Formats: sequence, structure tokens, C-alpha cells
Amino acid sequence: MARDSDLDVAYVARLARLNLTKAETELFQKQLGDVLKYVEKLRELNVSGVEAAAHGVPIFNVFREDAPRDWFTAEEALSNAPRQTDGLFIVPKVVE
Repeated sequence: MARDSDLDVAYVARLARLNLTKAETELFQKQLGDVLKYVEKLRELNVSGVEAAAHGVPIFNVFREDAPRDWFTAEEALSNAPRQTDGLFIVPKVVE
């Protein structure tokens, strides 16, 4: 893990173009140090018997089965289009 001196909040703020006051910089530097101390504390835990997981509780796929079904015809889809031609929507140009 990096030492506190390796992670300079003022430098990162300059890279992100954030204008932090001296008080904010000191506060954030202290908070970052606290987070890094907590991470070091977590590293001390023995997790060798814990199975890796992306979520704390099981999550199952709840999507419906993909099956073909009747949908709009091209004419129905274009029925409310303000402008259309040759079975296509006509829209304003948005790029130059």
C-alpha cells in the first residue's frame, strides 16, 4: 500500500482541475489517510476460506425467455412519424 506521502491530494486536485482551498486539501488528505489505514486493517483479515463473490447475496437472472412474437409492422411504426420516406424515419441532421 502506498504511504500517505505518495498520495498528494493537492496534486490530484490540480490534475482534475479542482480549485481546493488549503483547508479542503488538508481535510481531504486526512480523510484519504484514514481510508488507507482502514484498508490496511482489512488486509490483516484471513479470507482464505471465503469464496469470491460479486454480490453479498445471490442474484439470479430474472429476464423472461427470449421468444419471437408479433410486433409492429413497418407501417404501424411509421404511422406517427412526422416525416417519412421509403419506409424510413426522416429526422433533422444533428452533426455537421
